[in-house]
Amino acid sequence: MVSASKEMVVYCFDTLLAHYNGEEAPPPAFEDGQHPLFVTWKKVVNGSEPRLRGCIGILEARGLVNGIKDYTLNSALRDRRFSPIQAKELPYLECTVSILTDYETADNYLDWEVGKHGIIIEFSDPDYGTRRNATYLPEVAAHEGWTNIEAIDSLMRKAGYSGTITESVRKRIRLTRYQSSLYTMHYSEYVSYVKATRGAVASGSKFGNQ
Repeated sequence: MVSASKEMVVYCFDTLLAHYNGEEAPPPAFEDGQHPLFVTWKKVVNGSEPRLRGCIGILEARGLVNGIKDYTLNSALRDRRFSPIQAKELPYLECTVSILTDYETADNYLDWEVGKHGIIIEFSDPDYGTRRNATYLPEVAAHEGWTNIEAIDSLMRKAGYSGTITESVRKRIRLTRYQSSLYTMHYSEYVSYVKATRGAVASGSKFGNQ
């Protein structure tokens, strides 16, 4: 089984810096393969709690190299919940790559463990008759301090459901649970890595002074 690695997150930073510099990113230092994945960007200012700046991925298997490249840029620049990340924010960023594994169909909407499982919910909106779906990665519910039901209710809102959440509505949910391997790196660690492994200063480090 493939695990998220330092080299994958380095490739995320390489890709984002190459975008800002109008260059090609260096080739990745990890094996390609087919896996579902997410790329998450957070911003850390003055030692405060990291604040989400973008998170986009795919729940179906995708080639790792192209997938990480595409979702690096999509999550940094095209997450509609946030303004695009600017180059001047680079020194404050941390990046996480999540590789999703162990998909299982749950018996019901409570058949999953906070802190262990990510969840995908699918349900029919009783008000509009439309199908809705959304996901939370495994770390989300634990980080927010949610119970299973609180996480489910929040995820239903994320999916676009605006009606009253009742037990009968929750029981409409088809839930898939999964696990993930993740690796997180701050921009300062990336700069140190580039200097140690390539004998060069990260080409985007100049943005830190703007």
